[in-house]
Amino acid sequence: QVQLVESGGGLVQAGGSLRLACAASGRTFSRYAMGWFRQAPGKEREFVATISWSGSSTDYADSVKGRFTISRDNAKNTVYLQMNSLKPEDTAVYYCAADGSRIYSGRYSANYDYWGQGTQVTVSS
Repeated sequence: QVQLVESGGGLVQAGGSLRLACAASGRTFSRYAMGWFRQAPGKEREFVATISWSGSSTDYADSVKGRFTISRDNAKNTVYLQMNSLKPEDTAVYYCAADGSRIYSGRYSANYDYWGQGTQVTVSS
């Protein structure tokens, strides 16, 4: 069992940056593949980024590749999402998720067992 708490969301102008953090409870954080997803109003939840246990493998949605970076600090039980060059279309509630069954979870939300409550990111034009 793991609990996830996101932070770092807010309002930013287009072209700006934000860093989201997701703090996890529990002693086995290093054995969870982690992901970030987002959901904009009226749209389905979509994949943003994922990272393996050790952080050696990552993957990104095409829409954020080159602008967002996922990373993790297993000593701090935290996964991060650095978001640069933000666009209005990045506006959404961002969720972190944990998969305790795989070293690397990938893009499919069904793979993830645990979800945070989400943090709002709003990018103004």
